[in-house]
Amino acid sequence: MSDILRRVAISGRAYRPPLAALYPGSVEGVHLNYIPGSFRPPLGADYPAITSEEQQFLDRATMFASVEGAYSLLQATKPQTLSFALSDSPVGLLGWIAEKFASWSDCDGDLETVISADALLTNVSIYWFGNTIDSSLRMYKENRLQPFSFPGVSRVDVPMSFAHFPKELPTPPRSWVERVFNVRRWTDMPKGGHFAALEQPELLVRDIQDSFPRKSTT
Repeated sequence: MSDILRRVAISGRAYRPPLAALYPGSVEGVHLNYIPGSFRPPLGADYPAITSEEQQFLDRATMFASVEGAYSLLQATKPQTLSFALSDSPVGLLGWIAEKFASWSDCDGDLETVISADALLTNVSIYWFGNTIDSSLRMYKENRLQPFSFPGVSRVDVPMSFAHFPKELPTPPRSWVERVFNVRRWTDMPKGGHFAALEQPELLVRDIQDSFPRKSTT
């Protein structure tokens, strides 16, 4: 199994870096298109001072939390209370999820230009018929109790590639990420938002492929 893992480049969101941090010898590369605004590299007297660009990011993240963060605060503190309401009403569940798709996608106010009604309803139906909205909410509380950080790890040397979609939630600048990660590739994408895999799947797949070209077996 270890030989297989060494040949696998991991792609996804914020869940992949811990694998690279904990098992650097088994991960060949990491591709991300989202890094949560809560990510904090080691800071203090022993590290470089925060730059103006990094401070601007921190200010944007604070503003975002005040304007868009009510959902996260509720899910991170009282997920079980919310889960009863969303598990009881399919319309309520659709409204809760669809609002985020509409607000966080790169759609200029018309969601169906980037995500079809069928795709949206399929997404919501998985939560409804599987009765799994409660477990998805619970993740926010667990993340609050255990923030995205690597105690005792100040550097992750596994190569990282990052696809930065313009309408993504507040994203740390490259310098902030490079304080911990070995960023080899940083691509500013022409369009797309928080749901890049649904909005712009071809752009995302192409960037993953370009980040980790196939190695010749001959």
